[in-house]
Amino acid sequence: MHRLFLTLSRVMAILGGFVLSILILIVCLSIIGRSANSFLHTDVAQSLFPGLAQWLIDAGVGAIRGDFELVEAGMAFSIFAFLPLTQVTVGHATVDIFTSWMPERALRILRALIEVLFAVVLIVIAVQLFSGMQSKIRSGQTTLLLQFPVWWAYAGSVLGAGVAAVVAVYMALARVAEATTGRSIVTDELGAEH
Repeated sequence: MHRLFLTLSRVMAILGGFVLSILILIVCLSIIGRSANSFLHTDVAQSLFPGLAQWLIDAGVGAIRGDFELVEAGMAFSIFAFLPLTQVTVGHATVDIFTSWMPERALRILRALIEVLFAVVLIVIAVQLFSGMQSKIRSGQTTLLLQFPVWWAYAGSVLGAGVAAVVAVYMALARVAEATTGRSIVTDELGAEH
């Protein structure tokens, strides 16, 4: 069972990484285009190669239209896409200064409570995103520059948040089982401790 959720989480992280890489490329190209456009409008560029400078300006060299809209839509998905892998690999940062003295049984109960809390929060987030997406579908709202429906961004976020919620529920059940049985189901060796 753990392998299934680990594989699902890795697939989501790969998708999130792919989207994040595209967003980075968009931002870099937009910055380069904006800088090039600014340079092409300078007196230096207009005097050294006026025909080429004007041709490049007319060809559309500049910032990518709607880059902020694309980044805003894609970042939400990327964040939610990385959450399942962080959850299933116990990758959230922990501070054990207050818990290092606790007995193992108490630590298992504390881990179970934290995982249940994570699951509840992620379920609430996924449900609220789904409700927001339905509202945006009904309203027909679009983005300002690119005019793509706002609900598309919500759909990506709902997908990521939904998978994160499912993985969080699995982890909560696993931790509750660990707390009640006393045996380890999920290893903490991949966790980030500080």
